[in-house]
Formats: sequence, structure tokens, C-alpha cells
Amino acid sequence: MSTAPQPAAAEPRERALEHPHPNAAKYLTVATVLAALTAIEVWVYYVRAMRPMLAPVLLVLSACKFSLVALFYMHLKFDNRLFSALFAVPLAIAAAVLLALMALNGAFAHFVGR
Repeated sequence: MSTAPQPAAAEPRERALEHPHPNAAKYLTVATVLAALTAIEVWVYYVRAMRPMLAPVLLVLSACKFSLVALFYMHLKFDNRLFSALFAVPLAIAAAVLLALMALNGAFAHFVGR
């Protein structure tokens, strides 16, 4: 009889359930995209022609940046879809409430010609 520890039987199954983590190049690509989105946000703020659409454009760009950070740096892209829904659904509700409040306060009046 051998008293040497035996490998756990569940180990191969656990390894099969693990997801491959992105490499450093993928993280640098995401960081570059985030930096580009930030540069676009700054550019949009300083361009006078974009003033009428400033808030919606910045909201969309911010939502894109939020999604990238949540998907890659918080590893939601590789986890169960339920975790992604726990981030996406409240974001959509918050955006809808914000846009509704902006509409109620007349923030979009210049789009409809008032």
C-alpha cells in the first residue's frame, strides 16, 4: 500500500471549466481602445459644433468604456452570462431614466425645433 497522495479526481474536470485568460497583448489592445475613447470624449467636448449633442455623445462613449472595463478587466466576458446581465440591465435602466429626465426637462428641445 502506498501512502503517497493521489491526484484529485475532480481536477481535470475543473480545468476543463476554466476559461483561458487573455494575454498581455489583449489587455494592451483594450487599454488602447479605452485611451482612444477618452481622447474622443475630450475632442467632442472642445468642438463647438458638437455642443448640441454633447450629453448624448458623452453618455454613449462612457457606456462603451464601462462595458469594456467590465468585460475585460472584471472578466465578465469569460464568466456566466448572468453576471454580465447584472451589469447591463441596471446600466440600461439608469440610461433610460437619465434620458427620460433630460427629455422632461427640455434638454432635447433643440432637436425638435422648439
